Amino acid sequence: MEILTEMRWSPYAVGIGIGILSWFSFLISRKPIACSTTFAKTSGMIEKLFRGKKVELKPYYQKVKLAVDWQWMLVVGIVIGSLISALMSGDFHWQWVPSIWASAFGSDPTLRVIVALVGGVCIGFGARWSGGCTSGHGISGALQLAVSSWISAFCFFIGGIVMAHIIFKIIG
Repeated sequence: MEILTEMRWSPYAVGIGIGILSWFSFLISRKPIACSTTFAKTSGMIEKLFRGKKVELKPYYQKVKLAVDWQWMLVVGIVIGSLISALMSGDFHWQWVPSIWASAFGSDPTLRVIVALVGGVCIGFGARWSGGCTSGHGISGALQLAVSSWISAFCFFIGGIVMAHIIFKIIG
């Protein structure tokens, strides 16, 4: 199939694919697609390596069990699938600093890594605080017509537009 070797897929085809994946998720597991809980579980599993069974006594981990489950495997599949897609399309290359970042802030990878780490921590904190990430709210919650998810998705877009403007227009 030629589509598998394309660098960019139609957003309509990808949207349909994610919708179908969401249907199967509800049908098979009776749970929505979500990713941010996987990162919380992973941090708990890493903490458990150092602190032992005490970690499982935390109230959050009583509710969210520290286990490799299907959502954890979904995140692993996203990473592996992205790598396979990049390799098949011929688009794979190591790149610490994207060209749009380099044109605004220079090609030093240190600033880029620091900003990415701080951004990742902020996103993780926000996802836990809001009870879900963009996939949990923006895809699964919106699919269920949850008002809170529609509000979250709207705020994701507004926040992304505002931050892109701040980063690339004002600072850069």
